Amino acid sequence: MVTVPRIVLAAPSSSAGKTSVATGLIAALTDRGLAVSPHKVGPDYIDPGYHSLAAGRPGRNLDNWLVGSERIAPLFLHGARGADVAVVEGVMGLFDGASHPSVEPGFGSTAHVATQLQAPVVLVVDASAQARSVAAVVHGFATFDPTVRLGGVILNRVGSDRHEAILREALGSAGVPVLGAVRRIADLETPSRHLGLVPAAERSAEAVRTVRALGAVVGSSVDLDAVLRLARSAPDFDAAPWDPAAEVERTEGRPVVAVAGGPAFTFGYAETAELLAAAGADVVTVDPLRDQSLPPGTAGLVVGGGFPEVHATALAANVGLRTAIAELAATGAPIAAECAGLLYLASALDGEPMCGVLDAEAAMHPRLTLGYRAAVAMTDSVLAPAGTRVRGHEFHRTRTSPGAGATPAWQWSADGPEGFVQGGVHASYLHLNWAGSPHMASRFVATAARARTGVPS
Repeated sequence: MVTVPRIVLAAPSSSAGKTSVATGLIAALTDRGLAVSPHKVGPDYIDPGYHSLAAGRPGRNLDNWLVGSERIAPLFLHGARGADVAVVEGVMGLFDGASHPSVEPGFGSTAHVATQLQAPVVLVVDASAQARSVAAVVHGFATFDPTVRLGGVILNRVGSDRHEAILREALGSAGVPVLGAVRRIADLETPSRHLGLVPAAERSAEAVRTVRALGAVVGSSVDLDAVLRLARSAPDFDAAPWDPAAEVERTEGRPVVAVAGGPAFTFGYAETAELLAAAGADVVTVDPLRDQSLPPGTAGLVVGGGFPEVHATALAANVGLRTAIAELAATGAPIAAECAGLLYLASALDGEPMCGVLDAEAAMHPRLTLGYRAAVAMTDSVLAPAGTRVRGHEFHRTRTSPGAGATPAWQWSADGPEGFVQGGVHASYLHLNWAGSPHMASRFVATAARARTGVPS
């Protein structure tokens, strides 16, 4: 049995302020001297970046679609090792789940994860445009699904003392305690752009100041002792933490695998590097905005998602690293590129020269493409044999021309194949959490080891 005090922060809908309240709560509890484990329901990369800043440890995702329902509790326990309390930020509205014909309504929703974790839910309500009606909203969410335990409410964007008094009075008969009331503070709004919030890694010192300010506001507006009592009311787990070493086959020789990081490549799941290390790799970080060359001995490269379109000029200017990556690709060494990585390996992005590994050009597009995908591997690659089925997601406002190579990576719709497999390169718009397909780490590291020794793949 494992004891982990925990709460889930949810909301009636998106844009209620969950991320600000969750980040502030994590920061306020951390300021108390507690070790806080931050988590995020769904595939989002940006919110966990702010959580990580607030907690001083990785923000981790809990996504039923990407990793499988059987791994939610183990991955949670893995991330929460040594923590005094865990804070889980939800996604969209409390009961809004994956939109895909292969799953039941509510699959992967915040409510789904809360029941899997047996965690009490705190509802963050945007009270800016309501008064007594807030009681009806809370009552509905408290009674809609009896398997979800609504343990408290945090009122957000409250306008005044009088407004707060009206809201509290209305909620007095709802049977759900008010744990706090946060005022409207425009200065604490996190800036957004075409894919949502600006990642914390890009804002640097400014993001740190915002997180500290959110912690101060939430710490003075929310009854932290009541939150902790609620979190400690969650039952013990009868489950074992996820162990990356148990998910992979280990390759000897410790080949160096570089993983792209820095402000341009901020989208990634912590479990990817952990699986690579468990499979035998020596994992190092390379920043394509600053590093002029690959780490010594690099035998494989992983380039995840992010915002290369925002940094295209600076990426183009780093000729040394672009050349080194092209040379690595020419040797047949394994390179896995997702979304932003695909753009970086292309010949050009919005007219700026990129690595030129792929004979494709990329450009911004007015339409946002997002959603869960059930994909099938079209070609043997460094990640998977042809025919392998995976679950991933798309999240981008760019297009490549062509959209697929002669040997494509995946297919998930009648629109045709997608992505590129070329030598040791696997490049696609599909985002994957390797915890859901751990065999990819084993295959990738084994290929890197062979590439380092010159043994054909």
